[in-house]
Amino acid sequence: MSDTSQDPMQDDTAQGLSWRVKLAVAMLVVLAVAVVLVTNRWMTERFAETTRNRADLRLALYSGNIVSELQRTSVVPLLLSSDPALAEALGSGNFSQTSQRLIKVQSQIGVASIMLLDRDGRAVAATNRNLLGTSYRAAPFYVEALRATDTIFTAARHAAGSFDFTYSRSIIADGRPVGIIAVSVDLMKFERAWAGFQDAVLVADSEGTVILATESRWRGLPLAEALAAREATTAIGRAIQATADWAQNPPDAYVAGQAVMKTEARVPFRGWRMMTFTLYDSVRERVNGILALEIMGFAILLALTFYALSRKAWSQSLTFQRESAELRRLNDRLQREIAERERVQKDLAVAELTLAQSSKLAALGEMSAAVSHELNQPLAAMKTYLAGARLLLQRKRPDEALSSFQRIDDLIERMGAITRQLKSYARKGGEAFEPVDMRQAISSALAMMEPQLKARVVKITRTIPRVPVMVLADRIRLEQVIINLLRNALDATKDHPNPKIDLLLSRGETASFMVRDNGHGIADLESLFEPFYTTKKPGEGVGLGLAISSGIVTDLGGRLTARNGETGGAVFEMQLPLIGQKKEREAAE
Repeated sequence: MSDTSQDPMQDDTAQGLSWRVKLAVAMLVVLAVAVVLVTNRWMTERFAETTRNRADLRLALYSGNIVSELQRTSVVPLLLSSDPALAEALGSGNFSQTSQRLIKVQSQIGVASIMLLDRDGRAVAATNRNLLGTSYRAAPFYVEALRATDTIFTAARHAAGSFDFTYSRSIIADGRPVGIIAVSVDLMKFERAWAGFQDAVLVADSEGTVILATESRWRGLPLAEALAAREATTAIGRAIQATADWAQNPPDAYVAGQAVMKTEARVPFRGWRMMTFTLYDSVRERVNGILALEIMGFAILLALTFYALSRKAWSQSLTFQRESAELRRLNDRLQREIAERERVQKDLAVAELTLAQSSKLAALGEMSAAVSHELNQPLAAMKTYLAGARLLLQRKRPDEALSSFQRIDDLIERMGAITRQLKSYARKGGEAFEPVDMRQAISSALAMMEPQLKARVVKITRTIPRVPVMVLADRIRLEQVIINLLRNALDATKDHPNPKIDLLLSRGETASFMVRDNGHGIADLESLFEPFYTTKKPGEGVGLGLAISSGIVTDLGGRLTARNGETGGAVFEMQLPLIGQKKEREAAE
């Protein structure tokens, strides 16, 4: 009894669940259709506008090429009609050298062909000798040129279907026309060039007749007839044509049965018009790709929604249980995909670790090269002081030798500080800053460079204020920057007969230190501060001095710039915030 009383409730529950599933599926389908329609419309308009803009640019280029060719050729008949040699040949009937003269003009100007016609319309000279003796008495360019005094342009269609474009002008002698000079314009070369592109192109005259076209069947036809839509020959083809662009505006035209986008512009010549026809394929492909992703997403969402809403009904019906088994198999496939994705993520993590290790090794290589670069200067100074101390000991002057040894000890301490500070090139550390007088830092750097300065005759001019110029910095690193700038200035003036280096320290809104030399200047300012960039010979430098100096100045809150001097040479300027200004800026931050 109890079992029979529960059956109606289960049926009601199953019916209610089925109604909810139907409603959810219907709402999801409606949402999917609305999103797909809106997306298709918006993306189609956007991509179509982009395609149309590109077509406009191509159209402007094509039109400009045609006008340029026409204008270049239009002046040739005017020049040749005033040639006395041609008028004399027409008067005397001697044309033995005339064709050769026209060929020479053609090669110089680059026109398609040139013909000279006598008063009876017979070709008496031509760049194409096969045309000699041909009669053009009924040709439009001959008839119209005899009637006019100016240059005449004609477009005549011949039996092959293409058009001949000709500039002609009568040659006047003794107040009457004695012949015609005709110059052909090769506009067909543009038609051949356009045929290599995907777009279809045509040019129509002021009467609407197609005179140039990549589609040969268009030539000579009115625009309306050439662009008339042609339906597919079969019922299936007509159905495909009707539904191919179901969610967009009707196409501008049809070319070879395919919908195209038409772009039109006026050619500034005799009312000509030019049109290009671009296939919608590129637009449809991009839009369809996005729509495919949306439809796939809604399909997955629909499957998940159906699975979630129908789970209770599957437990009460054998039919729903069979469907549940199918969904479980689907779930197994999803689990396998998830496992595969987790494996790929693990491989990606291993690759990231390998890349990080490679980056560390690269930084280590840069540090090694930098240490080698920065220790050359103290080692050279130590060698000089040791030689001096040996000489002082030989001369029984131990007190002065002890002073040299003390300097060597200071250099060893400085070398240790440099190796510690160079680690900041690969990893920034927490150095302790202290108030430093820029004047003392410059003096210390000059003392460090004393052996190199004594080895050469260099005029060094110092312009330093009398009042302290205090900055908050690491004294060793600041001196390191100054030494690098001095050493670069010495290297730059090595080949100058009168080397000169100016050191200028000023105090304004910032502390500004400038090193100016009269060397060869800087060839590549953009790559100057990049690591390993150097203009020195192999073995003389590795290109890290300025890169390290720029990094140090940036860590100190300043900036290092370089430029070429107005009178030659290079100018390096280091700007650092004064102690009061740096504290105010840190407080503001």
